Amino acid sequence: MPVVVLIGPPGSGKSTTGELLAERLGVAFRDTDADVEQVAGKPIGEIFFDDGEEAFRALEAAAVGKALAEHEGVLSLGGGSILDAATRELLAGHTVVYLKVGLDQAVKRVGLASARPLLVLNPRSQLRKLMEERRPLYEGLAVLTVPTDDLEPGEVADQIRAELKLESE
Repeated sequence: MPVVVLIGPPGSGKSTTGELLAERLGVAFRDTDADVEQVAGKPIGEIFFDDGEEAFRALEAAAVGKALAEHEGVLSLGGGSILDAATRELLAGHTVVYLKVGLDQAVKRVGLASARPLLVLNPRSQLRKLMEERRPLYEGLAVLTVPTDDLEPGEVADQIRAELKLESE
């Protein structure tokens, strides 16, 4: 079972913070987006383009289920993985941390010329909509919410570690 599972929208810092937190705790880091790309043999953008969002979400749900069962370090989930009801059920009982980010910060971090498939048309508008739709799910799953605006990833990692009273292995 993962020590911590990080959730949040694109640009919240799940991967960067997760790597730093794992390093501080002396455990492995795993990102389910990377798992999906490895299984598919291509980047997420190409999966969306070639196979569609539904195919991507199926790969993502399988990757999350596998990682929750196998991984014992810090786990970062793709921003939309929590849309799957079965995934939300699997997250019950896990130490889930929601990395909350404001729209302006998320836009800066993601960039408007993004390769993220759900943000292709009007990135700022799409990101706002996506964040508003998912916020209640993120909040409902989290045992801890950490606002990341104006914080460095290391500060976020330290805050998670302190608030959850996590020790190095």
